[in-house]
Amino acid sequence: MFNKSAQYIIRFRLHLIMVIGLVTIVMGYYASKVEMSYDFIRTVPPNDPEMVFLSQFKNQFGEDGNMMAIGIKDSAIYKLEYFQKLKHFSNQIKQIDGVNEVLSLPLLRVILKDTVEKKFYLSPLFPNDISSQQQLDSLLAIARDQKFYMGQLVNIDNGATLILAPMKKEYANSAKRLDVTNSLIKIGAEFNAQTGIKIHYAGLPFVRSVMAQQVRAELSFFLYLSAIVTGLIMLAFFRSFRAVIFSMIMIGVVVVWTIGTIALLGYKISLLSGLIPPVIVTIGITNAIYLLNKYHLEYVIRKNKMEAIEAVVKKMGLATFLTNLTVAIGFLTLLSTDITVLREFGIVAGINIISLFVVSLVMIPSILSWMPEPSSKHLRHLNFKILGGFVKLIDLMVHRHRMVIYSATVGITIIALFGMMRLYSVSFMVDDIPEDSDIKRDLKFVEENFNGIMPLEIQVDLKTKRRKPLQNLKVAKTIDAFESSLDSISVTSRPISILSFIKASRQAYYGNNPDWYGLPTSDLEAKYVLGYLKGQNDNSGLFNSFVDSTYSKMRISMQMADIGSIKMDSLVNQVIEPKAAVLVGDLKNILKSKSDEVIVTVTGSSKIFIKGNKFLIENLTESLILACILITLSMAFLFANARMILISLIPNLIALMITAGLMGYFKIPLKASTALIFSITFGISVDNSIRFLAKYRQELRASGFFVPRSVSESILETGKSIIYTSIVLFAGFIIFAFSDFGGTVALGLLTSTTLIISMFTNLILLPSLIMTFDKPKKKKEHLLIDDLEPNFYGEEEDEEIDLSKIKIHDRMGSAQ
Repeated sequence: MFNKSAQYIIRFRLHLIMVIGLVTIVMGYYASKVEMSYDFIRTVPPNDPEMVFLSQFKNQFGEDGNMMAIGIKDSAIYKLEYFQKLKHFSNQIKQIDGVNEVLSLPLLRVILKDTVEKKFYLSPLFPNDISSQQQLDSLLAIARDQKFYMGQLVNIDNGATLILAPMKKEYANSAKRLDVTNSLIKIGAEFNAQTGIKIHYAGLPFVRSVMAQQVRAELSFFLYLSAIVTGLIMLAFFRSFRAVIFSMIMIGVVVVWTIGTIALLGYKISLLSGLIPPVIVTIGITNAIYLLNKYHLEYVIRKNKMEAIEAVVKKMGLATFLTNLTVAIGFLTLLSTDITVLREFGIVAGINIISLFVVSLVMIPSILSWMPEPSSKHLRHLNFKILGGFVKLIDLMVHRHRMVIYSATVGITIIALFGMMRLYSVSFMVDDIPEDSDIKRDLKFVEENFNGIMPLEIQVDLKTKRRKPLQNLKVAKTIDAFESSLDSISVTSRPISILSFIKASRQAYYGNNPDWYGLPTSDLEAKYVLGYLKGQNDNSGLFNSFVDSTYSKMRISMQMADIGSIKMDSLVNQVIEPKAAVLVGDLKNILKSKSDEVIVTVTGSSKIFIKGNKFLIENLTESLILACILITLSMAFLFANARMILISLIPNLIALMITAGLMGYFKIPLKASTALIFSITFGISVDNSIRFLAKYRQELRASGFFVPRSVSESILETGKSIIYTSIVLFAGFIIFAFSDFGGTVALGLLTSTTLIISMFTNLILLPSLIMTFDKPKKKKEHLLIDDLEPNFYGEEEDEEIDLSKIKIHDRMGSAQ
């Protein structure tokens, strides 16, 4: 196949380059249209029953994760001068496009009773013209009596206060969200400059905006850094700026295709998909190194540039395709998941790694054909002696100390298994952000003073023929008892529901005396209090956010600390849901009718987050299993030998086990960024096995099926290439350790660690297993792997080799 391809590429290289150029222009156009993702990453499929319920809940009552919170803890704000500035600050927030409403202490409105119209109305507590500190103190005393607000806007124990500003839905999930948060930060900085009072920002919209801006910055940073690091390595190896430049042009083309693919498929750049371009750079450099090195080898032998180029395509085409294919399989298996962000990541990465193979095989030979012939300086790297002693030591170990290798492998594997037993899965809603960052510190401020800002919702649905069942006093008191039990949970805020408004209305009915904050004690009292609510205009939509028009379905809303998926799962399933089950039974006893149904459902972004974390790990586990199966089938296609397939997989699986063990010992949890590495690195590390076994197969046929000699030659010839490409891949992935996101740091460290471990297992354990277990049959059958050119440094037919340059390797390390 690649014999004809070589002739076709050389003959039509100009036309093929033009086609690639046209495709790049088109993809560049789409790349210019790519957008950042501002949506909260959902790991639960949209058709999941709980996700469907949450969508219906939001349609009924509104968004649950759109609240921005601005926290202040400074006694100075209760002085007249600073209180007025705080009020001005609150009004400025209110004027920001995209902000629905502002709730703050200076803008606090109290419920008052209109005895003439027989209705309640809201009135600002703090007038614009407060004349003295004494007047302010009197008004603050009234504010402290408003139990509806206390604990929500003001911490009565230490005086900390919150400004709550819900963001409009159309702004929350679009680029306009950045304008809102940037405006908020700007006026906050002005307030800080005027008063010296520190401001704390929290809330999911704010966190997502900051993360989106950092993702955009890191996309460029890592793209350039990966190009610089791998380019320098390539320059050190080939000593040719031209080789580096045209390799970077080739990789740049595929990077443009990658970003264009994201836009073309209707996706957006997220924290995960932003990692694809740097990965393309790293894998692209290894392609370029293999092809350029083979070209130099062929040129030394043939002394003819065009013949050398044609030989590169013929001999390296299949090998490059298979190594890129196994990497692509690692990514494409993510398509088996039901998680949108992983599917997008997998398909974009998989498609463009295959595209990288095509572009590499066309552009590198084509550009080489137009470049001058390589000089002696460019060929100096072929005599690469630095690693010679190391691979000879490995060869000696494999032949003389296999039992030591097996014992060490078993010991390390057992230790790794104990580490794997310590693995656990935990995620936080505000994950991957450094603990010492302003975002994390501000979030902790809100958690310490107001129990957090993460949304948790409960819906109570009374399916009964009774009219307005939630206005039934017994029903209301039963639900109120449930809310009181929720209020005792230390990591959640006091629940807010329609009952909270009824309690506040009762307080207003009795002249705003705080002793009267509560539900009516009798049906008669309820009749008077609720009478003032009849015909009440809800211009703000606040009532509709907590109860439906029939008063049969209500919302109980809470905020909670970001305590992590493990504790959150226990809180919901072992504390809240059992309480909800008791509530269902109590309400059924009140309604009595057998046809009546009571449904209490815990929902909200926090609840979905718990399920999403479990769902994520399950999907990534299935993805890894699928990757193993597909790569095993690929190996079967190459070897057609069950023993060799098993031998080739063991070193790579052990490398993954060691990495998983390290995660357990170092308490690195399984989450999206860390679980993802296994299916990806498995596809990359298998490349080493393919190259080694291809060389082994070649040597086996040449040596008359003499295993020891074939293994030795394979180690000595391919060992350097495995080490060198592993170093390149290590350098390409370790740069992610410089990220500001913990998950990206873990991805970089664990991936690079796995690849280095895989290098050693393929260099030491794989040949040892072959020496012990391979019993080749002396048949001349032709396998697909026999068509591979496995050798990084090359080995040509005897008649083409300069015999004066042959060195005979001695097992003890000397050479003749």
